[in-house]
Amino acid sequence: MTTTTSSRLDSKCPTGPIEDRWDKHKFDLKLVLPANKRKFNIIVVGTGLAGASAAASLAELGYNVKTFCIQDSPRRAHSIAAQGGINAAKNYPNDGDSIFRLFYDTVKGGDYRARESNVYRLAQVSNNIIDQCAAQGVPFAREYAGYLDNRSFGGAQVSRTFYARGQTGQQLLIGAYSALMRQVGLGKVQQYSRREMLDLVTVDGVARGIITRNLVNGEYERHEADAVLLCTGGYGNAFYLSTNAKACNVTAAWRAHKLGADFANPCYTQIHPTCIPVSGDHQSKLTLMSESLRNDGRVWVPKTKGDSRPSSQIPEADRDYYLERRYPSFGNLVPRDVASRASKERCDAGYGVGPTGQSVYLDFQDAIERDGADAIRARYGNLFQMYEKITDEDPYSVPMRIYPAVHYTMGGLWVDYNLETTIPGLFALGEANFSDHGANRLGASALMQGLADGYFVIPYTIGDHLINRAAPKLGTDHEAFGEAEERARARTERLLTAGGSRSPDSFHRELGLIMWNQCGMARTEAGLKDAGVKIRALREEFWQNLAVPGDSSCFTQVLEHAGRVADFLEFSELFVADALHRAESCGGHFREESQTEEGEAKRDDENFCYVGAWEYNGEDKPATLHKESLDFEYVKLTQRSYK
Repeated sequence: MTTTTSSRLDSKCPTGPIEDRWDKHKFDLKLVLPANKRKFNIIVVGTGLAGASAAASLAELGYNVKTFCIQDSPRRAHSIAAQGGINAAKNYPNDGDSIFRLFYDTVKGGDYRARESNVYRLAQVSNNIIDQCAAQGVPFAREYAGYLDNRSFGGAQVSRTFYARGQTGQQLLIGAYSALMRQVGLGKVQQYSRREMLDLVTVDGVARGIITRNLVNGEYERHEADAVLLCTGGYGNAFYLSTNAKACNVTAAWRAHKLGADFANPCYTQIHPTCIPVSGDHQSKLTLMSESLRNDGRVWVPKTKGDSRPSSQIPEADRDYYLERRYPSFGNLVPRDVASRASKERCDAGYGVGPTGQSVYLDFQDAIERDGADAIRARYGNLFQMYEKITDEDPYSVPMRIYPAVHYTMGGLWVDYNLETTIPGLFALGEANFSDHGANRLGASALMQGLADGYFVIPYTIGDHLINRAAPKLGTDHEAFGEAEERARARTERLLTAGGSRSPDSFHRELGLIMWNQCGMARTEAGLKDAGVKIRALREEFWQNLAVPGDSSCFTQVLEHAGRVADFLEFSELFVADALHRAESCGGHFREESQTEEGEAKRDDENFCYVGAWEYNGEDKPATLHKESLDFEYVKLTQRSYK
């Protein structure tokens, strides 16, 4: 590994009073004449909240847009899985919220590893998002007077989370999807479903298109554009078991990385504290129970190790409400990383419950007795129904059993204030970039960032690229497209001809165990070094012993999975290298060598107060680490505390 602080990472963050920076920046950006917008073609890869909102907004402005969806419909994007809500600083409850407080909570929640300018902009546009979505017909919950209702989420002492029962992501996506399909109907958007991006096309270092594979008939396709937007989500499935949909992958971002897009903070992975525990080796994914449940559910374990009595037989005096005990100011609403580590500590110490001992209780009995079952059903009914369907336990009668699981990734492609990567003309939006959450995402901020990037940031910033780097049309017969397609075909052929006996899924499971055990909730120097050795060995075996039936001209999900596992194997080595070099604890990255006397994460601001962005140097060659220094002018660096 080599390290540099070169000017390669120009954040383009504006200066001046933080509340004026975004307005000043928008004024300084180049504008595209409305009549000229129809001359530019834009590719959007991924049609979740970030992609659908960006595509709809850009088409509404007059650009010609192509969207690419790995599923059969944009409505099946993983954004639908978000349950609990979306943050905004409307201050409807009149409880002291403000744009600055949302900004402050987000910087603090991210453990001071995000840019202040980006986070303040996110807080600024949050209110616009709610207005936009309400106008689209998103059925947000309302209080008695008719105003939009709010509830609390972890890491905040105010109620700022807007929600649609326990299906907020789905309802927001329907709003963005409707806006997108309106543009499809008007002919401004061409929608391509069942397509997977296999490579990026660059000409003179500038992104000019993509190579896709039709997942139904196996055909390769070339698509040219003046700008490419990656809205492809995160890489949590590197752990195999996660709350992510099985199709979520790192392939598009990894392809871009290998062509020059730096990958920032890959080790920052969020572990969500309220997931249904693992029940056996048969599972291929885990199910999230919304963080909103911690508003009314109380987390506890027995005070006695190994207490195997049913929960109903354990009296109050024998229960340890450990989050309320340890963090009296925030109680059950501490941030996700704090709650996750606390649950792991209790289970590791022998206080866990359930058949495996690897779970804790999330109990609603007090809330049901206080507000009535009907009130709880109105807030969380679909979540309770989901839990009962999976576990065959009724949470109205017995506590839920939960345990932490991989959920969200704060790392991603490095982007500047314009959301542009280190490849000119290539932009990354939503979870695909690293920019707004630092080392830990506060709950209800993912939907906020995805829609902020798509609706209110990229429509302004993309014009600067289009005007400043105006380039002639190429045509997909250009040699750069031929070279990129050949790379994609060769990679597929290599997968098909490995000639081994192991399935892609078996390699993926083994990788996931390595990642979870040694790069998951707690990490050590020795464990990370060992993980690096194991992953390299597993990657070598993958190419020697992989078995993929069929050929590239047919619908074969085994081939799709094999390609994604190959990329996860390469990416995981970078993940481990990043975690190894960052010898501090911050947010979701917990190094056991760096903790306070009370077992909390201990940052090292003197040596690690920066974004770590990795430059690809070739296969089996060490990556180069570039550092973007982080300065905190408005939220001063301090040890994070929720007590």
